[in-house]
Amino acid sequence: MTPEQARAALNAASRVAVLTGAGVSAESGIPTFRDAQTGHWARFRPEDLASPGAYHQNPALVWDWYAGRYRDVLAAQPGGAHLRLAELERRKGQGFFLATQNVDGLHGRAGSGQAGGRLVELHGNLVSGRDEVTGEIFPLPAPDELVTPPTSPRGHRMRPNVVWFGEFLPEDALADAQLAFAQAEVALVIGTSGVVYPAAGLAFKTLNRGGVVIELNPEATELTPHVTFSLRDVASRGLDTLMGPA
Repeated sequence: MTPEQARAALNAASRVAVLTGAGVSAESGIPTFRDAQTGHWARFRPEDLASPGAYHQNPALVWDWYAGRYRDVLAAQPGGAHLRLAELERRKGQGFFLATQNVDGLHGRAGSGQAGGRLVELHGNLVSGRDEVTGEIFPLPAPDELVTPPTSPRGHRMRPNVVWFGEFLPEDALADAQLAFAQAEVALVIGTSGVVYPAAGLAFKTLNRGGVVIELNPEATELTPHVTFSLRDVASRGLDTLMGPA
């Protein structure tokens, strides 16, 4: 498949499913999970900061880590890829589905999920907390007003609203994503390494039903040998190539 054929397939599709990873937010200056472990945090393993066991042992430490990341994502702005995917949703309407592995909330701030399509945050969202007793999700206070660990409006302690090591993805969100990719005529896999399951298996839902899978990534991934077409570029330029002029 050529870039022109990939563009034609995307333009013609009425059902499009998209999976995004850290590469989409890299252009907004959001570091990956491990890249954010610098300075004081460099001495910690990921499991020391993002697991149920770590939180049970030292909730204050875990919240200090996430409070810093929370400040970072609020200071960032949606990049070109976020904006182009919001535009693609406006083109496709109810036939558009976006599942992201990112927890920075930038897709929503760019307008995704607001033009008839669906936005599912598979790994949660840093700008909210989850009541430890009721499971309800509430927005966090502004960074300069955030006291950690925060308390929900119900009076209970809140944990970060993210999926940690050793935890399962939300069942409903994963089921919706699996159905959307199975029904998609074209699936886009953008800026993700393709090694974190079950999200990495979504593209095969499309391929097994005879759909087209287009990968956008600067480097080859474990998914590359299986997809219909791979475009070696950063997310924003790759989407410009596939979508044409804004």
